[in-house]
Amino acid sequence: MFKKWANVLMILSLIFAVCSPTSYAAAKTLKVTVTLVSAELVENNSVGNEWAIGASVNGKNLKEGSSVTLNLKSTDTLKLKAEAEEQDKIPDIGSKSANVKVSSFSKSTNKTLSVVVKENRGRYSGNTATWEFKFKISKK
Repeated sequence: MFKKWANVLMILSLIFAVCSPTSYAAAKTLKVTVTLVSAELVENNSVGNEWAIGASVNGKNLKEGSSVTLNLKSTDTLKLKAEAEEQDKIPDIGSKSANVKVSSFSKSTNKTLSVVVKENRGRYSGNTATWEFKFKISKK
């Protein structure tokens, strides 16, 4: 009788050992390339004519047309950020961020961030300008 229970306990122990979360394979490392395809002023309602723009992915700066390749796990998240600043004595600034889970797409995806900059002074106070930052994200 004792032998049967010992065998049952041993089989249950093996099942729990095989099914425990620590026995799952570690997340696979992938190369993820993020490209800032374009940054375009799509609407400007008298906010300004001189602009400074910037974009980043996970804290790494991107210029229009440039790419950054990152080594990430499939469980990681990309943090995209875009900023536009109207250049004058008292600059108007707008920014937008987005998180993209690496597991949320198969080979590649596109993400657009719309940045709104609001005029803060003068006779056009309250007017807005909108920038669109288009990112292409691909993994290998």
